Amino acid sequence: MTLIDDFDRSVRNFPQRPALVYGERRLNWQQLGEEVSRAAHVLMAAGVEPGDRVAVYSGNSDLFVVAVHAIFKVGGVLVTVNPRSAGPEVEYLLRDSGAKVLLVGLGLTEAAQRVTADLPGLRVFSLGGGGDDDFAVRMAAAPTDPIENRAAEDDLAEILYTSGTTGKPKGVMLSHAALHRVATMCAVVTRMPMRPRTLHVAPLYHSAQLNLFLNSTTLLAGCHVVLPAFDPVQVIETIERERIQVFFGPPTMYQFLLRVPGVERRDVGSLAVGAYGAAPMPLALLEQIQATFPNLQLCGMYGLTEMGPGGVMLTAEEHAAKAGAGGLPPVGVEVRIVDEQGRDVPPGVVGEKLLRGTTMMQGYWGKPEQTAETIRNGWLHTGDLAMFDEDGYVYAVDRKKDMIISGGMNIYPAEVEAAIIAHPAVKDVAVLGRPHPDYGETVVAVVTLNDGHTLTLDDLRVHCRDHIADYKLPRDLVHGEVPRNPSGKILKQELRKSLGGTGL
Repeated sequence: MTLIDDFDRSVRNFPQRPALVYGERRLNWQQLGEEVSRAAHVLMAAGVEPGDRVAVYSGNSDLFVVAVHAIFKVGGVLVTVNPRSAGPEVEYLLRDSGAKVLLVGLGLTEAAQRVTADLPGLRVFSLGGGGDDDFAVRMAAAPTDPIENRAAEDDLAEILYTSGTTGKPKGVMLSHAALHRVATMCAVVTRMPMRPRTLHVAPLYHSAQLNLFLNSTTLLAGCHVVLPAFDPVQVIETIERERIQVFFGPPTMYQFLLRVPGVERRDVGSLAVGAYGAAPMPLALLEQIQATFPNLQLCGMYGLTEMGPGGVMLTAEEHAAKAGAGGLPPVGVEVRIVDEQGRDVPPGVVGEKLLRGTTMMQGYWGKPEQTAETIRNGWLHTGDLAMFDEDGYVYAVDRKKDMIISGGMNIYPAEVEAAIIAHPAVKDVAVLGRPHPDYGETVVAVVTLNDGHTLTLDDLRVHCRDHIADYKLPRDLVHGEVPRNPSGKILKQELRKSLGGTGL
């Protein structure tokens, strides 16, 4: 069974039920099925064969949802590209994945033209941007004849790129079978209602919203309600108007929703499932959410893209007794915590978290050595430090890889450091995360300047914009010596102590 089999079943069994809402556009399942068939015909006419990579460079939209299902339908491999990525980042993903087709969202046409100028073999379509290569225009002229699914369970379905601390992003390979299991697991653990009305406002190009909530809603023949971006007032209005039942976002989104004027008087009683991830949920925030959304059952989800995503989960009933915990592994996932020698540690002892299960990636695209480093003896080595309590609940202790999570977005210091060191004024640099009341963490750069040079935060941010996405830009600049050990490794713990006055 694949997700596109689930899609076809929803079209067949619930043709008149609502399937997609985007702005004024409303489609039932029969109409969505016809749209996906048209899109699949366009992809095949462009030469897409099973196994070919199709990149989607777009924010949330109705055509994003259509494109994902059409790519699966023709047996293509979905590659998502963050629309906030800088040009070099986009070009790297397209080259590394060997994408055959690129679908470009609104407002990104000029950026796409710049990064694809040296990729003559790449076929580029605009998702609603007009012109001869407008995907929607071509869809309108394409037939609605159903297409037989061209993907099998073990076939590659997605390559989702996740950055590492050592340099270039790695493409996580996920099969159709893994995606189906992740969607099923999410539906069961979060206790989604049948035919749920799900709000997609977190980025669909991220594995959480895409694989946990888009795919599970398709599995349950629900309705995809899509917003192009997060605006707290618009989200509350949409929950009320569309009778939204399922919502996912990092804790920072919930914080902003609670600040909407008069939110306590809005009719938001339809909201039944509230999932969060990317950062812990503070107990005070949890209590505010429960007071404002009385019918909402919160579920904490902490996982890795390499697991589908998957890892551990904390159900609504467990929050009171296990505040601060990551949770327990769901069905199909196992967790170990081990010491440096790979031996299991007892409760209360910190070690590295290892995962395995039926949703695990096939490996990193084109990187067998890094795959072998990450998956050993069937276990995925996360690099994250954690511990068990006496009841088997997992508690995150630290991020071994120093990853920063800001507003639910993963930021890897090595990427930011590489951009900063390219500035002619910079001799050395270290990037750390600083606690932030709204975004969880924010990026701080500690720089050592070359003799005779000066550098302001504004100058540094302007320089970095050409190299990295805007959400990765430093928010604070500290001038000083970057401490390193004899082997050259940055002593970030020492930096945190010496900069304690800055909140690091």
